[in-house]
Amino acid sequence: MLQKLILVIMMNLPKFIQLKLSKKAQIELQGRKLLPSFQLMLSGPENELEVDYEVLTASDFRKNYDVPNPMSFYSSSSDNMKTNDHELEVDNGSVVIREYLLENSSNSALLYFHGGGFTSGNLESHDNLCKYLAFLLGMKVFSLDYRRSPEYKFPIPLDDCNYAYEWLISNSKKFGLDPRKIYTGGDSAGGNLSAALCLARRDANKTLPYAQFLLYPVTDLRMLTESYTLFNKGFLLTRDMMHWFKHNYLNRSSEETNPLASPLLAENFKSLPSTVIVTAGFDPLRDEGQEYFKQLQLAGVNVIHKEQKGFVHAFAQFGIIPECRSAIKEACTDLLSF
Repeated sequence: MLQKLILVIMMNLPKFIQLKLSKKAQIELQGRKLLPSFQLMLSGPENELEVDYEVLTASDFRKNYDVPNPMSFYSSSSDNMKTNDHELEVDNGSVVIREYLLENSSNSALLYFHGGGFTSGNLESHDNLCKYLAFLLGMKVFSLDYRRSPEYKFPIPLDDCNYAYEWLISNSKKFGLDPRKIYTGGDSAGGNLSAALCLARRDANKTLPYAQFLLYPVTDLRMLTESYTLFNKGFLLTRDMMHWFKHNYLNRSSEETNPLASPLLAENFKSLPSTVIVTAGFDPLRDEGQEYFKQLQLAGVNVIHKEQKGFVHAFAQFGIIPECRSAIKEACTDLLSF
């Protein structure tokens, strides 16, 4: 509780004080100014540590990520939301889906896929965010604890997402849902899984989500964009970290051009669901998210894109920062406009 209080105070200090505490002038690149709250957060010595990804194991990485993040606190109004976990049988195993029980919810639902580079993240790491999304959207949220790499490589996490979507459609009456009003979405790797799910289901002539909600999604695992060069280190997500995630996820390097691993490389983008895409200005994934928006727009898809210019990757995990709360609220408003 004390840690949360200190963080709340730090992240709500006047911007000029945050910059003084960061001991640097405000960082500016390509006309974008890094939000002082992020600059302060990234000024700690832990952000300067070099990680040896040749020896790093997934289990060691998960120790710091697969836990509730004190920075992800959003709102006391959603803090006590009840949840119910459901076990779903999938090929050669099972997964858990967490249902967020919102009172007086609509008959729509969001099936959410967490981020974490296909390697980390779970129900707990994204619990606060999912509560906030349910609160803002006025609908139930179902968060999927899909199986992760490197233990379960491509396309197993995507297959789990498809099983979960089919399960939710099949059980829509039980949950009081309209099967035609099921949204999908996710952040980072979870955004990739949502985009790939929609491509796969469209190509198989299966029921598509009503709309999708993509927060700073991974759309191109070739990692060739300018933003990978500009923000290769020092802004939370690094190029080396993404290489490690990719190595964990794919069975072989040639799979990086498979559209179900890199949705931006699909042959066409027609007939995909309405989509909200939110990118961050200081994120290696910025350019591929912007390009995915352009391709959807050219294909005639109803799509809304917002770049949060002063933000870093994973900003949805920092609800303690007022601007992050506002960005998520704006994105939810956009999603409900479809």
